[in-house]
Formats: sequence, C-alpha cells, structure tokens
Amino acid sequence: MSMSDEARKNLFSAELLKWYKRERRDLPWRRSRDPYHIWVSEIMLQQTRVDTVIPYFNRFVDRFPNPKHLADAPEEDVLKHWEGLGYYSRARNLQTAVREVVERYGGQVPDNKKDISSLKGVGPYTAGAILSIAYNQPEPAVDGNVMRVLSRYYCLDDDIAKPSTRIGMESLAQGLIPSGEAADFNQALMELGAMVCTPKSPSCPECPVRSGCVALAEGRERELPIKTKAKKARPVFRVAALVEGTGPRAGKVLVRQRPDTGLLARMWELPHVEVRDEIEWDSLSVGKRLLQEASAVDGVGIQATERIVGEAQHIFTHLVWNIRVLPAVAVDEEFVADRTGYRWVGPDEFENYSWPNVFRKLLTEYYISHININ
Repeated sequence: MSMSDEARKNLFSAELLKWYKRERRDLPWRRSRDPYHIWVSEIMLQQTRVDTVIPYFNRFVDRFPNPKHLADAPEEDVLKHWEGLGYYSRARNLQTAVREVVERYGGQVPDNKKDISSLKGVGPYTAGAILSIAYNQPEPAVDGNVMRVLSRYYCLDDDIAKPSTRIGMESLAQGLIPSGEAADFNQALMELGAMVCTPKSPSCPECPVRSGCVALAEGRERELPIKTKAKKARPVFRVAALVEGTGPRAGKVLVRQRPDTGLLARMWELPHVEVRDEIEWDSLSVGKRLLQEASAVDGVGIQATERIVGEAQHIFTHLVWNIRVLPAVAVDEEFVADRTGYRWVGPDEFENYSWPNVFRKLLTEYYISHININ
C-alpha cells in the first residue's frame, strides 16, 4: 500500500527531528542562539566546508564578539581574520550589513523577514537560517543540501539550478516544519544533506527517513537531484614579478595593494600582469616585457629575467588564475619604498597584511627558502 502525502510528510518531520537530536554534531555556532553568531557562521559556510570554517569562526567571534565590535573594526582587520576562507566580498558585505544593524537597529539583528532581507549579502537562505535558528520562526532555509534531500525524498525531476525550483522547494520545506521546532528542524534538514544524503554516495541504510523516500523506492537516489552544470571557469594567464630587495632591504620582497574595488579588493600581492593566452604565457620574453612596461606605467621600474621561480593557481568561481613568477629587481629601491600602494615586506611583517591564498603560498615558500639559505 502506498504512503499518503500526509503520512510521508509526518514521517519525514518526526523521524528527522529524532535523528537530529540524537546524532547532531557539536558545532560552535550551535552552542547558542545568538543571531549574530549564527549569521557569521552561515556566511562563512557559503562555499566552504564545515571543518574548515570551525577555527575561522572561533577566531572571528573571539575578535569580534558582537555586532558593535565588527562594525567598529578596520576593514583590514576583518579581512585578516577572514584570510584563507576566500570569497572576500562575503566579509565586506557582512561588515557593511552589521554596520547597518548597529546604526538602524541598535545592534540587534532584525527578527523579521523584511528587515533582515534588506541587509547586504543576506539572501533568502541566510535570512531563513537566522530567523529559524536564532528566533525559531517557521521560515525555510533552503540550500543545496536541502534541495538534494527534498529532490530525493519526493523524487522530483526539477532542475535545482533554476530559481523557480528553489522557490518551489522553499514552499515545500516550509510546509514540513513542525510547530515550534523550526530551529532544530532546519538544522536537521541541513545535517541530513551534509552527513547522510550526500551528493555522490548517499548512505541510504543510515537514513532516518528512508522508509518514506520515493527516489530510494524507485532506485533513483543516485540520479537525483537534476542539476544543469555551471559554466566552466575561464582560465586566465598571468606573470608575476618576485622583486627582491638589496642592501638594507635584503630578505624583503616588493608587493602592491590591489585597487579599492573589484576582485580581491585592497588585498596585497606580487606585482603581476595578465597575458593574452597560454601561448604568450609560455613565452617568458613576452611576460618579462609586459611586466616591465606595466611597472613603467605605474612609475615603479622593474627589470625581470626570463626564468621561472614559481608557479601557482588561484581558483575563483568564474575564473582560474594561472600564475608564473619571474625574478626581478627594482630600478630605484628608494623611490619604490615610498610609493603609495607598494611596500617592501619581509617575513617579520608578513602577517600584518592580508593576502590572497595564492600569494600567501608563493611568498611563504620564498621566505622559507630565503631563511634557510641565510
């Protein structure tokens, strides 16, 4: 006898909650219902694994324990505590939104959908997560994990990459929330997707709601959800200069600060240029010439060699930077040292700056090698 829709719904909600209260992971943001802490955790968890986020979350809330502390902090300090998590616009948007919370709401994170959804960087999922987990309001919090679970449980063929599917899933998820249990239920749904109903190899024998799962009954649990593939990230080819200091600047490297807006805004990096394609990237003479021309335009004279001393890759959502590093010297070290946006940085000062991971890696390797040599 087939299960009715109501019976399937009731089984899902009841069994999922029982499982969660028994099996839930002890995560630092689950130890309180502080809406600010929940907000920070949800922003960090976007596109980042839980195990990676835990130490960052602990360090961040220790340094910025409430909205006022974060609102008052220099952006450089915030980025430094975010360094390594990537997607730095998340940190900037979070601080911008928290400043609005302090100014407009006296530091209290809004407890209604209209106000919280108006904050920068707070989309439907984050709003739903804060309202449900912190304030126990029956709002859905639908992310990729949740859509995967619901697609399988109800055997839905809708493409989860489409906005219309997400809207439908939000309505479905909201109807499943038991009265007075929004906080635990939404976390349980996320937990099931993260721990059991995983993307490639779901652990169906361990699933608390397997008896009601239509996809499992029909043998389709590995086919679902349906998701069109995202556009492949575009490769970009760059050549960077490792400009070593001499004399009193021995052991230091010339770095520059990125522009105030755009990708990796205001972070620090090795001076570098983009070449047209992989063919130019393979031609070290082209890379050397473009580096020297660009440095001349900047007013910072750099003389590079045609020798590779490092290679690295930086992966963004839509781009992949492929970077080769050439040794170089500055034509006028005194002039360079005083230029806005450029600095001579040694290992002792390195941690005072915020670096994209790719340049942190390259410079760390350089400093280790340099210290070992000397």
